[in-house]
Amino acid sequence: MSATPSLRAALTRYAPVDHPGVSVPADRRCWSVAWPGYKPVDITPPELRPAALAQHVPGWAEGHVTPDRVTDWAQRRSSALVPFRLDAHGRPLHPNGRTGRTGRNLGSWGENAAADPIVVAGAGERRRVLLITRSDIGVEAIPGGMVDPGETAPAALVRELREETGVDLTDHRPTILGRQVVGDWRTTDHAWVASTSALYQLPTTVTAVAADDADDANWFLFGDMAQLEAAITAAGRTLYAAHWPLLLRALEHLSQR
Repeated sequence: MSATPSLRAALTRYAPVDHPGVSVPADRRCWSVAWPGYKPVDITPPELRPAALAQHVPGWAEGHVTPDRVTDWAQRRSSALVPFRLDAHGRPLHPNGRTGRTGRNLGSWGENAAADPIVVAGAGERRRVLLITRSDIGVEAIPGGMVDPGETAPAALVRELREETGVDLTDHRPTILGRQVVGDWRTTDHAWVASTSALYQLPTTVTAVAADDADDANWFLFGDMAQLEAAITAAGRTLYAAHWPLLLRALEHLSQR
């Protein structure tokens, strides 16, 4: 009898990529707090495991099986959006502390830079924000994505928006709202996403057509977060939790104008 998927995962020490990980108490999240019994769950997907990488490295990922094999940590740390450090084993440590998960479910070890363009149209209670339905997890999100190697964040903001919605704002100058770690569902102790979020303001909505990593693209009412959530719920959808803080920051900026 062949092993079940869950049994195979247990035998290979890996858990499903959507595993929540072990619970991390608030007082043990900080890396400076000793936790000898800490055993995070490895959520490395099949295509990034050693045997698979030996045969083929996906175009979106680096080929290093473990982070200690990375040779340019000095450069990565100096260019990071959010500072981070390495442990005694040469592994990058999540800036916000333990996550309960280990391994890698992102393209690179350490910080993976992303760009999130927040596009709003109109003003006040009739203001709207452009969101996409992500094809990977089926929720409403900002139409952003990863910064390509050698690409700048401003260029990535324009490219991702154009690829996922067809909206081209090349000639618009956005307001950079911040650079921060985001709660991406693929995050582990040693690989995470940090994003440059930027606000684009338009007088009226423009046509948006979903493509690339988006299944749909729509304008939602965005007078405040309650109104946005109500509009998304009315459409039978949910908001990507990791993007809540980014959208809230956009609203706070708009309220100061």
